[in-house]
Amino acid sequence: MLVNVCVRSAMVVTLASASLAGPARSQENALGGTVQSLLDFARAQSPELAAMRQEADAAVQRMGSAGALADPVLRVELMNINNYGSDAPASLLPSKVGETEYRLMQPLPAWGKRDLRREVAAADAEQARARVGAGWAELAARIKITYAELYRTAGNERLTREVLDLMSRLEQIAQARYAGGLVAQQDAIRAQLEQTAMRSELISLENEKRQLRSRMNALLARNVADPLADPQVLRPVPNLAASDAALLAARARASNPQLQAEQARVASAQKSRDLTLSNRYPDWLVGLQTTQVGSRLTTFGLMVEMNIPLQQGARRAQEREAESMVGAARSRAEALSNQLLGELAGNLAVFESARRTEVLVETQLLPQSDLSLRSALAAYENGKVDFATLLDAQRQIRKAQMDRLKAQVEAQMRLAEIERIVGEDL
Repeated sequence: MLVNVCVRSAMVVTLASASLAGPARSQENALGGTVQSLLDFARAQSPELAAMRQEADAAVQRMGSAGALADPVLRVELMNINNYGSDAPASLLPSKVGETEYRLMQPLPAWGKRDLRREVAAADAEQARARVGAGWAELAARIKITYAELYRTAGNERLTREVLDLMSRLEQIAQARYAGGLVAQQDAIRAQLEQTAMRSELISLENEKRQLRSRMNALLARNVADPLADPQVLRPVPNLAASDAALLAARARASNPQLQAEQARVASAQKSRDLTLSNRYPDWLVGLQTTQVGSRLTTFGLMVEMNIPLQQGARRAQEREAESMVGAARSRAEALSNQLLGELAGNLAVFESARRTEVLVETQLLPQSDLSLRSALAAYENGKVDFATLLDAQRQIRKAQMDRLKAQVEAQMRLAEIERIVGEDL
């Protein structure tokens, strides 16, 4: 009877009060112990983010040259190099030909074109910067989701090992009662079968954890076989409800980097259209010239040249193309906004459901399962219920623990998606 009491106490402590908090907090700072350690590593080491940052920097540098004037042109023209009409031999030296003309020319675009080019480049730079933010938001969400899945797998593994240890103790009880002729041998065999099922489940969980670690290492740009600490804690979750959808939607419109990139694309298309319209006005070419005869500069001149925009058919086609590109950019931004806001509402609904499920399991299902297990164990010791009833009670409390863990992880995954859409941590 003393053995039965000890095992019953162990079972109640193991299952009814099973904690999924994991090892000591001293391990939380190891890579993989917290999601923040993974995010910090990815932000510093991701080659994909580094490439986006370099592209954004290149776009910023492009702004400096977008509105610059074209290089001036120097033309040197040697005339009468055969010295016709004189006895001098042919030559290519400026002082020994009939005349040498020097002309310095500078192209000048129509008024306002340089500013428009700078504005187009600035919009493109803003779009490149927004793509960096969008790339980070996507990568961070994938890391947070994979971390949550790893936490669930590690938690299920710990819980399964606890159940395996418990079933080993229950087998001892069944063996002792069988030896005393109180129960059939089938009880001990059922306990052994449960242990075998737990060991099989552990194999599956270990395989799943290896796959998730490989995925996480790939996200961190590490070797897939590099070690990672088991997740220790989940992030605190904010108090969100479906009624917060409008507020979160407003934050998403203001902060989502994908939307910012599309808005920058619209601005770039609009400035490109304005630049195309400005081609209705001529560009200019101004120049200064001088003529050398012998070793003296004899005459000076000033020239002005402009193109005449007569090809109206081609120009109108370019303007219609630019206008269509503006419309396409606006439609793309609107479509993306609708898509993101729809995803936001869906994720928010699942998040709220997961939180409510966690509260229900924590406050009702777990206490009820605990009471059922205590009752079944006491009744089994007194011979009032069979071993199958005890197993059902054990499975029920284990399922409650797993449901709580599943709800916690589901809330974390939905939170990661919401933060990706909103564009910032909540």
